[in-house]
Amino acid sequence: MAELDTRPVPVAHPRKQRHEHAWLTESRHPTSEGVLLYVRCASCGIRRVDLQAHPQAPPGALSHEIERT
Repeated sequence: MAELDTRPVPVAHPRKQRHEHAWLTESRHPTSEGVLLYVRCASCGIRRVDLQAHPQAPPGALSHEIERT
């Protein structure tokens, strides 16, 4: 096969690789809906906003994951 007929093998960017995030809470704020949590992944630095509607319930994501530039 000629070199012009081949394509480079895609390589995932290290920050773009999928992994299980280890969320750290940077700040929390009480609201009428529950507690808003601003969290960041300890490994890759991605951030998101979670809502914990009840103190006994686990928080749920309100936003998509956001990469800080």
